[in-house]
Amino acid sequence: MWSIPLAVVVALAGAPATAAARDAAPAPATPEPLPLERLFDNRAVSDDGKPGRADFDGAGNSLSAQDLHAAGWRPGQRLDLDAAPLRWPDRRPGQPDNVRADGQRVAVRGSGDSLSLLVAATSPEGAGPEVRGSGTVHYRDGSSGRYTLGAGDWRGGSLADKAVALPHINTARDGQLTQRARLYAVTVPIDRAREVRSVTLPSDPGASADLHVFDLAVRAAQRAWTGSWSASPAGYTGVGMWRDQTLRLVVHSSTGGDRTRIRLENTFASTALRIGGATVAVQREGAEARGEPVRLTFDGGRSGTRIAAGTRAVSDPVNFTVPPDSNLLVSFHLPDPVQAAPVHSEAIQRSYLSEGGSGDRSADPGAAAYTRTLSMWPFLTGVDVAGGPGSVVTLGDSITDGVKSTENANRRWPNVLARRLLSGEGGPGVPRYGVLNHGISANRVVTDRYPGDGVSTDTGGVSAQHRLERDVLAQTGVRTVVLFEGVNDLRSGTTAEEVISGMRAIAERARARGIRVVGATIVPCGGYKDCTAAVERGRQTVNAFVRSHGGVFDATLDFDAVVRDPERPERILPAYDSGDHLHPGDAGLRALGESVELRKLTG
Repeated sequence: MWSIPLAVVVALAGAPATAAARDAAPAPATPEPLPLERLFDNRAVSDDGKPGRADFDGAGNSLSAQDLHAAGWRPGQRLDLDAAPLRWPDRRPGQPDNVRADGQRVAVRGSGDSLSLLVAATSPEGAGPEVRGSGTVHYRDGSSGRYTLGAGDWRGGSLADKAVALPHINTARDGQLTQRARLYAVTVPIDRAREVRSVTLPSDPGASADLHVFDLAVRAAQRAWTGSWSASPAGYTGVGMWRDQTLRLVVHSSTGGDRTRIRLENTFASTALRIGGATVAVQREGAEARGEPVRLTFDGGRSGTRIAAGTRAVSDPVNFTVPPDSNLLVSFHLPDPVQAAPVHSEAIQRSYLSEGGSGDRSADPGAAAYTRTLSMWPFLTGVDVAGGPGSVVTLGDSITDGVKSTENANRRWPNVLARRLLSGEGGPGVPRYGVLNHGISANRVVTDRYPGDGVSTDTGGVSAQHRLERDVLAQTGVRTVVLFEGVNDLRSGTTAEEVISGMRAIAERARARGIRVVGATIVPCGGYKDCTAAVERGRQTVNAFVRSHGGVFDATLDFDAVVRDPERPERILPAYDSGDHLHPGDAGLRALGESVELRKLTG
């Protein structure tokens, strides 16, 4: 039997304590932080044959272990989610695999730009709203800072910004239901100058909801790499059937370097993707390489990799010189059947595909095996080079994407900007940044074109706000983002005030990560079929905000003034118009790229 000190017994019995005794009493000890897995108190995952052995939401419902396995989210699996090194808990179905947040202090170490948490909200009453709470980041030097975390509900939350959606929910009473189950990877900014020692989770949100944490990690700043080329996943679309064949994708570098790596993403998917051999080469002509393609490896030397649903894979660094302002061939073998893929649909660039059953042809220097062509970029989202000053991300819609520019000519306005930076035109104060084009044709600031899940013919992407984490905040070496979109929102009925609110939110989130934000005015579209007088009024309202902005942006670019017709300012100048009155042609895109005051990119 344990004993209680006499003084404590007296106090518990209600005896008055003297002031001296009160002053001498030690302060309550702060519990030592523990690894997250030692705090697990909830069972989220069940085997399909034994659904009663887990209860994620307090109502007997759980995630399917079989669905997680198909998605590549296996026990102990490393998950690269928006450049954060997360891991699925190494637990069997029916074992505790997550913690319900209630002020626990978790041991986690590292320094970087953000804290990433793998989370979901639940409610015993069914699909619920987002759950929000505040916690504390504790730094090694003794300082601390508050953060606010929001987690979508596992049954009713947004699909546009989920990490993965699984096709079923297991129930103890009704068996398995065909209903999407969501998990989210959420990041919150931290002090980049300090090393994290531990994190206090938010308090219990109450009896009607829980906030579950499966893993958390510090996302390190990627200062050793510069992004040279990138593209955004814009949708998940059917590709017929690719089986045992090789993609050879043509991409155009901005800055160069003597070591490189590529990024492949399985965005929007619910099943894992297997990559066989992969190579990189400089293009000679068409699908023909200049010299022998250089083999790429993954995971510390493996010839291929498996990419879990919703995650990405980054190849091991390789000694390969990426020439600046040049076409590259990135080739990778798909050994298993692929019926749908995350794609960037408007590549404005011809790429190549071998015949089904032709095997791994990624190392072929010649073009003979590549008998088919592609007008999109599937899976490939980035080419990075070692060192360098970092990158500028251009976040936009079809005008940034280069729609109506000449195919295979690399005449998008971000290409023009990249060449100017490479030339040193900005002078000694302007780094020769890489330029990453994250324009998506038909994209919007506020609303989603593609819902973020499932096979769809719509490749207009999720909204700029929903893709901001993946396409800007997690990009390699990002220093500055240029925000240039909004016309598609206005054309679809979104108000100017809603567009402005979305721009404010994007700028606030980016600046909280130390990223410089440059806002651009919306160019005219008068004469296009749905660019009505109301759209023009909204455009003028948004542009007035961008020009005045009140400190929302670090700098602004007046693209409207560059391409508008002085005689009819609601229209693009005829010399710059592609002919459809919405998209500038080559000359107009060149004018946009040449108009950027380069010093605005660096402050």
